[in-house]
Amino acid sequence: MKPRRARQLRTLLLLLGTLTACNSARSGRTSIDSTLAAWVPSDAIMLAGVHMDALRTTPLFQKLIAGRSLPQLDDFARETGFDPRRDVRELLLASDGKDTLIAARGTFSERGLAGLAKQSYKGVTLYTRGERGAAFIDTSTAIAGTLPAVKRALDRHPSGNGSGPEELLDRARQISSQYQIWSVSNGFENLLTSEIPETGNAANAGRILRSLENTTIAADLSTGINAYLTGICRSDDEAKNLSDAARGLIGLARLGVPKKQPELLRLWDGIKVDQQQRTVNITVAAPEDLVEKMLDRLGVQRGFGRLPVTQPVWRRSALSWEQESRRPE
Repeated sequence: MKPRRARQLRTLLLLLGTLTACNSARSGRTSIDSTLAAWVPSDAIMLAGVHMDALRTTPLFQKLIAGRSLPQLDDFARETGFDPRRDVRELLLASDGKDTLIAARGTFSERGLAGLAKQSYKGVTLYTRGERGAAFIDTSTAIAGTLPAVKRALDRHPSGNGSGPEELLDRARQISSQYQIWSVSNGFENLLTSEIPETGNAANAGRILRSLENTTIAADLSTGINAYLTGICRSDDEAKNLSDAARGLIGLARLGVPKKQPELLRLWDGIKVDQQQRTVNITVAAPEDLVEKMLDRLGVQRGFGRLPVTQPVWRRSALSWEQESRRPE
């Protein structure tokens, strides 16, 4: 693929990736574990859930994640004593824009935390490593995240009984249970935008994120990728700019499909963009075989587990794209 085409493809993936950090709602209802929901802070602006028991059965999980060494998950397992790939049935993440709390249901054992520092806090044993902490509420419930977030959670809800952001939780409950991954949020200022570079393609993605007031994502990986993303912008004009940018990038990505792989055109044709006043809807319908070919083409299947862990994955990608953009054609 020519460098310019490669940059266009990666810009589209960054745009879709930034939107998938968001959320909204569709018909149907998803089951959010009430015990996990009780740990969500009332000032959360983003919730994300993963039904790990269902996700583990999907072909993409089996091929991309199961049995692989993934530095981010490996580090998380060492820090918390439990591995989402193996021990967790359901994950619920909540962020207030600064700190993130993870609540999990599964099968946990404190034996995996033997090497961590520990302290008693609010009657619970708190395991710490640096600025992160984890606590087992019981044998099937655990919370983890930045140390301030974990301590505030224990301060608020020593028994797991509290009042979360009802508007976000209500929106999340409207997402159909067929989706293994979902997210809902209100705005992105300080949630993601503070870490986005201020120049190049990444800066464009940052401007798009700042224009979004309300977002939703849900993804079903049981037969490839079937997902929808909804973003509500501050104005009709910003929504039009977002939808035009998405359509333009999809068109450019189609132009970058190698002549020897015309079937990949179907992958981009499966992404639909629709704008209605301030709302932008993006739907993705990508069959499993095409997703595998695209991931293979991008080197994800072979290289995903070997990414360095000095920076967040999305930020490393953005920086690498910026470096590539400076290369001559």
